[in-house]
Amino acid sequence: MARVLKFGGTSVSTPERIKEICEISKNILAQEDKVIVVVSAMGKDPATKYIGTTDYLINMGKKAEKADKSFIEELSYLEERHINAATALLNKENLAHFTEFLGQKVNNLRNLLHGVYLLKELSAKALDCICSFGELCSSKLVSLYFSQKMPSTKFLDARRVLRTNSDFGAALINFDITDQQIDIQTQKDGMYVMGGFIATNDKEMTTTLGRGGSDYTAAIMAAGIKADSLEIWTDVNGVMTADPRKVKEAFSLTHLTYEEAMEMSHFGAKVLHPPTVQPALSSNIPIYIKNTFEPDYPGTCISQEANDKHLVKGVSSIANVSLLSIQGTGLIGVSGIAARLFNALARAKVNIILITQASSEHSITFAIKPEDVERAEFIIHAEFEYEINAGQINQLNIQNDLSIVAIIGSGMRQVSGISGRMFKSLGQNGINIYAIAQGSSELNISAVVHSNDTVKALNALHQSFFLSNTKTLNLFVLGVGLIGGTLLQQIKKQTEKLLKDKSLRFKIVALSNSRKMLFDENGIEIDGYKEHLEKGNDADLKGFVEKMISMNKANSIFIDNTASKAPSEFYEEILKKSISIVTPNKVANTLSQERYENLRHLAKVNNARFRYETNVGAGLPVISTLKDLLNSGDKVLKITAVLSGSLSFIFNSFKTGTSFYDIVKEAKEKGYTEPDPRDDLGLTDVARKALILSREIGLKMELSDIDLQPILPQKCMDAETVDDFFNELKANEGYFDNLLQKALDNQSVLRIIAEITPEKSQVSLQQVNASNPFYSLLGSENMIVFKTERYFDTPLIVRGPGAGAEVTAAGVFAEIIAEANELDAN
Repeated sequence: MARVLKFGGTSVSTPERIKEICEISKNILAQEDKVIVVVSAMGKDPATKYIGTTDYLINMGKKAEKADKSFIEELSYLEERHINAATALLNKENLAHFTEFLGQKVNNLRNLLHGVYLLKELSAKALDCICSFGELCSSKLVSLYFSQKMPSTKFLDARRVLRTNSDFGAALINFDITDQQIDIQTQKDGMYVMGGFIATNDKEMTTTLGRGGSDYTAAIMAAGIKADSLEIWTDVNGVMTADPRKVKEAFSLTHLTYEEAMEMSHFGAKVLHPPTVQPALSSNIPIYIKNTFEPDYPGTCISQEANDKHLVKGVSSIANVSLLSIQGTGLIGVSGIAARLFNALARAKVNIILITQASSEHSITFAIKPEDVERAEFIIHAEFEYEINAGQINQLNIQNDLSIVAIIGSGMRQVSGISGRMFKSLGQNGINIYAIAQGSSELNISAVVHSNDTVKALNALHQSFFLSNTKTLNLFVLGVGLIGGTLLQQIKKQTEKLLKDKSLRFKIVALSNSRKMLFDENGIEIDGYKEHLEKGNDADLKGFVEKMISMNKANSIFIDNTASKAPSEFYEEILKKSISIVTPNKVANTLSQERYENLRHLAKVNNARFRYETNVGAGLPVISTLKDLLNSGDKVLKITAVLSGSLSFIFNSFKTGTSFYDIVKEAKEKGYTEPDPRDDLGLTDVARKALILSREIGLKMELSDIDLQPILPQKCMDAETVDDFFNELKANEGYFDNLLQKALDNQSVLRIIAEITPEKSQVSLQQVNASNPFYSLLGSENMIVFKTERYFDTPLIVRGPGAGAEVTAAGVFAEIIAEANELDAN
């Protein structure tokens, strides 16, 4: 026999209340073999009226982000509050233990807040670590006190049990690993105490489960140990028929179905959060909502059975919504209008609360939160610009200061007269209805009313009825040569793992090389893709882009693996269609400054991403590192870099007794150089990379502004063909031997180095001795040295292979996965 108990913040807000929940838990342990107690952070302090610990921690983080030092004083209060509670509860030995534990957590929190203060940035990752303090400390305190009353009590660190993905702030549980950890950590009988809300990802970084996460934790633990029941202990007598603050006659329900509980949670029932129900429902575990302050009250049982006489179980509301309507003759009989509308709103991250459409198809109406109205209006006008201008759709109608009221209950199914009774009740009370919605499940009926009528509507309805989880990314791949072909093989190799670990599926919808292109909306098999491609249509870049756009696939990514300028001419059109771009092709980023800025603008306004990490340094994290420095408020003083893997390979290999001609030939054969090695040896490729880095730090400049100091004899540069170039290179070997000898005479080596400062950028061949970090470079290694205000005495260095199909393809692949994560956040 096993039971899981969850106590909310109010139940652990004072020493007296912790004693009360201990007594409740002790009595239950006498009846069960195993009991797991899940606690929230300490709730609102009744003495000081301070907000609950979690909200307090969030506010501290926000103050640190704004460079408001008052967070330091507030941290002292938080520490004092926990020490005072511990002093009132714990014996000498346990108090010493808790004081040491708390001191470590406070120091960690102080350092983290100080980091936020310095960076003036509060990331979701940092906020999760900050918020974890509350549950860690409350659960430790409760476990120590419980151990004084129940020696079998064991403390469980939730972060060692619950495993999630890396969606900080609202992480998703990895149930396979979590269930294994639950089995391992809770094998013995007895009492366990743990914090809710917190978990870790696969890198052991702290994550949180979002608001209501402690309820969810308890449900996960109940399912994991196959508990006989889950009890959520709050400060009310179960789930009420309505909000008692608005409806005085509201009373607690004895029974609810899982479906009803989820629906009521959506409509504002605060005692239970929607995700909590799912693990219990899946394992058929009954949930009891009980009152810590009236432990003998039966509360509400949530189960599969609808054991209640009431057809309607609850009357709820969602306050403060706006109602938007589009209407016009252009909607009638036109397929795809609704899809366009709601896809556009999704891209704008607008959450839709209610939807209704007239049977005449003349209008579509939906409810959203007021803070989303501006975004919704913008995206709708953008999506339907043509129809509005043509008069087919009228201007958007917006109504504010509204609320949604709803009646909820599975007993309404197939029972006539319920809706008539609802609207009659509202009509009789002079309440105007702006919109109506009812799902096919017949679980709820919703009506939109004016905010001023909300309480009146709830009371009227209450009196009437109670008182008489896989994401698919669609990839359009241009270029299947060395990099593109390698990318496809890497995708194939990781397909099963990503599907299993990330619930992520890649569908290769289109492939194209310079001769053929192939489309298949069901996905092209990577095995044998070369043969399939040869059977495709003749390659047509414009046609490829047009076909991609016309397919209008969700989660589409355009991947440009070429080195050609031609694809970049379509980037603007692609971004305008909200299709993200991932590319190692650096051409677009090195055209005019105006186009460089416009690409970023289009990506932003169309909710798409333009990803180009592999433009500089192949698979090395160069661009992302630079962006992180700048975004965190650092200032770049100088970038010194070896940016060409091909030139690094060439000059690292160029030693006494070697032929410069042979080395360049080998570099081309290995795919280290561009098809025409003069793009590398002429320093054009390095100049492009230097230009990108220059623009990334805020310099407005063109490629012609890069100061290039040529290293090739003019005859080599003027050769008409690549073969002619190699002939000239062979004829000028003495020139390169002389350069090498001069370097050796100075006990130095030759390196092509880009130097970027806020004033200028240049690329040149330089001699470097053993004291220079570039001296030790090997093979095709790149090295980028960032000297910034923060990294002044010891510059930040990024080093690794800067050329080769494997590392470049891996960099592209990483950005595709990053796009999937972005779509997850979005």
